[in-house]
Amino acid sequence: MFSKGNNKMKKILALLLAAAMVFALAACGSSEAPAATEAPADATEAPAEAAASSLAVCLASEPDTIDPALNSAVDGATMVSHLFSGLAKWAQDETGALVIVPDAAAELSEGVENEDGTVTYTYTLRDGLKWSDGQPVTAADFAFAWNRAASPALAADYGYMFEVVDGYAEMWETDADGNIVNPDAKLNVTAVDEKTLEVTLANSVAYWNELLAFPTYFPVREDVVADEAWATDPSTYVSNGAYTMTGWEHNSVITLEKNPNYVDADEILMDKIEFYLSDDSNNMLTNFENGTWQLIDDVPTNEIANLKTEYPEEFVVAGQIGTYYVCWNINEAILPASSTLTGAEAEAAKAEIRNAIALLFDRNYIVEEIGQAGQVPASSFVAMGMTNPDGTQFYETAGSSDEYNGYYNVSADAFEANFAQAVETLKKYYTYDEATGMFTDFPTLTYLYNTSEGHKAIGEYLQSALAGVGITMNLENQEWNTFLNTRKEGNYSIARNGWLADYNDPICFLDMWVTGSGNNDVQFGKGGHKDVAIYSLDLTDLGYELKVENGTWAQTYDELISLIKSCTDNEVRYELMHRAEDLLMSTGCIVPLYFYTDIYMLDDSVQGFFSNPLGYKYFMYCTVAG
Repeated sequence: MFSKGNNKMKKILALLLAAAMVFALAACGSSEAPAATEAPADATEAPAEAAASSLAVCLASEPDTIDPALNSAVDGATMVSHLFSGLAKWAQDETGALVIVPDAAAELSEGVENEDGTVTYTYTLRDGLKWSDGQPVTAADFAFAWNRAASPALAADYGYMFEVVDGYAEMWETDADGNIVNPDAKLNVTAVDEKTLEVTLANSVAYWNELLAFPTYFPVREDVVADEAWATDPSTYVSNGAYTMTGWEHNSVITLEKNPNYVDADEILMDKIEFYLSDDSNNMLTNFENGTWQLIDDVPTNEIANLKTEYPEEFVVAGQIGTYYVCWNINEAILPASSTLTGAEAEAAKAEIRNAIALLFDRNYIVEEIGQAGQVPASSFVAMGMTNPDGTQFYETAGSSDEYNGYYNVSADAFEANFAQAVETLKKYYTYDEATGMFTDFPTLTYLYNTSEGHKAIGEYLQSALAGVGITMNLENQEWNTFLNTRKEGNYSIARNGWLADYNDPICFLDMWVTGSGNNDVQFGKGGHKDVAIYSLDLTDLGYELKVENGTWAQTYDELISLIKSCTDNEVRYELMHRAEDLLMSTGCIVPLYFYTDIYMLDDSVQGFFSNPLGYKYFMYCTVAG
């Protein structure tokens, strides 16, 4: 068993190292998930032979949004990347390696360090850039879009991605009551003229070019987005990328067609892409097998073994830098009704309970019997594939144990001991019937997941694992865009989650948990947790003055993330990130299950397809053999 698991880990690590090398050459959230609604009733009917200039794919269900500033899902980002052109983009070089290259910018310029430590970049836009309605794309469009995406008024999930830009802190400064102090503050980004954009960063940022290729940094036009519903209807959807949206049958299909106004239109090979919307993996597989859809991003769990055999070239398992995990709502009441614990003692007990629950789950069973695609059991949140400055894996140096990597031992041999340890911890807080081996007063939980056979199968396993010790956990599924908003608003007790790297730095797994982040589904620093003062942080050994005992989340974690983003000493910065993950994992609210692989099926008639480590899939250079 150990040898087999070890070989599997080596194989997937090789895939992830390749993905990490792509990041390194170049320099996502996204939550990875297939999801939501039914395809058209006639979608399974075999069509007439499709023209080579048309491609039908199914990534997920109805997207929550395809506004570049508001999207936070991988499927939406794939569509947005076909519809918009940022200053930079992901591409393949002549060897097939993925790289970040200029897109709307004529070149990716070098930054100039200023006397105060800030860094200024100046970009010149290419000639001939146009919006899909024929109007010129200007530097002012980028300046407007960035300020909009970063603004408290929009409160975008990924707004914090502009924290590296000078001026962001002033935009978000608040008084003691939480009111914005500088409502007119802007990012330090200037349209010098119609074709020249100047931006100043608070300090040097190694992954800046990757941010420029991220959808949140794509341009939008002020007069277009003045209509709040602009991104929901093809008639009002104006973009500047390779495609324009020509149809959106909600909960059915989104149609993109080649944009004749795109500056590189001559290089775009695929004329039309139909993104079918479905959460039914059986329906997806049927449409793939009868030739209706050429790519599907989900398959029935119980078919994986057969598909590997029947479609050895078309069933694809690719490396991906991400983590599938369970998250708790930190404000959920999980102590028994009879508990007399209050305040800090109650909060500390809840953290210990959540960490104990994490030990009841057999991650090896999940990846071998449910996942079946080379996923690796995870004992930390920052994913495999992220590396330290010395090239070692970040996850291998996480936690404080000398016996295993991460925050708990996820080897198959350790499960029995983990289970026993969890039970002993839970006995401190709940009534335990020794005769039955069951706890009798654990509050009922509800596990929220988005519609998918795979997510359901994992949920059912987690449910059975908890039932084995007397804990009742009901399952509730929602379609994708509803699920995203339910989780974001904190209207859940425990939920499935997933995160893929946005760029080549562990901070993209850590800054999402600051209080004000739109991706802070756990609700750290919000609601009742806002005033919880149980966290301690001492950075004096690293040369900082910050030393907090029994502070709030904002006083500790938020401050730590800010220091990481302003730190220019790489060794110190990575040590700070390890401490941030230590603090995050101490809450027990993040329960990693496995490190992702990317599973999809691609018809062998399709040529020119590629994807990146963020999970985005690219179809613009595809051709389909007749």
